[in-house]
Amino acid sequence: MTAFEEIEHLNDIPVDVDVLLDRKKMTVRDILSLDQGSVIKMIRSAGENIDIYVGGALLGSGEIVIIEETVGVRITDFNEED
Repeated sequence: MTAFEEIEHLNDIPVDVDVLLDRKKMTVRDILSLDQGSVIKMIRSAGENIDIYVGGALLGSGEIVIIEETVGVRITDFNEED
């Protein structure tokens, strides 16, 4: 039995996936002025490396991609801890 077959019964358990695109400090005034459709400018752009976390643990890294009008993440590397 392969490792994937051994954990197959866990396939449908939901886990949180966090992708850290950027961080920004904003004043309370700026936050209160946000409305639906507001845009918060960030310094990162497509193609830059980002960290991907699953359940709070670093899974690996990826890069920001834009597909049509959607921002996504392409996984480029998995974290291999010894």
